[in-house]
Amino acid sequence: MPLVQARELAKKSNLDIVEVAPTSVPPVCRLLDYGKFKYEQQKKEQQAKKSQKVTLLREIRLRPKIGVHDFDFKAKTARKLLEDGAKVKVTLMFRGREITHPDLGWKILQRMAEVLKEVGVLERQPLMEGRRMDIIIAPANAKPKTKPEVKAEAKPAVKPEAKAEVKTEVKEPQNAKT
Repeated sequence: MPLVQARELAKKSNLDIVEVAPTSVPPVCRLLDYGKFKYEQQKKEQQAKKSQKVTLLREIRLRPKIGVHDFDFKAKTARKLLEDGAKVKVTLMFRGREITHPDLGWKILQRMAEVLKEVGVLERQPLMEGRRMDIIIAPANAKPKTKPEVKAEAKPAVKPEAKAEVKTEVKEPQNAKT
């Protein structure tokens, strides 16, 4: 359809001419209400954003000379992060001459991966980057746990028989002194 004829048709029907595929030969145009079209596009983009999953990468730092309790505490923190759906990067930092024993660091990171294997999957094996060695652990389950909503429920009604029993119950006074 020639451009002049398309413009006349658009004016008659009170619509706009919108170029849908400008790179095709010949270019493809449509007659539509441009304001409504933009509004629908915006709504589609908002809906797509809502359905996107944002993955966080959280980091936990360790040292080669970490104590047992400290290691357990860091593992507990990593477990919570993984259960919430975040990826965890466990970094082991070497200082001074500790760098001469990367095998000790490798063992600590392997132990962390072993402790977290129920809630996470090892995404990247221990990797040495300068004076740091790290692993990345991804959550094992696909979607994060959602906190259950607490709903206020009505109190259960007291049975009429129970009320009657309470009314007939009489306490005896304790006047006896011993």
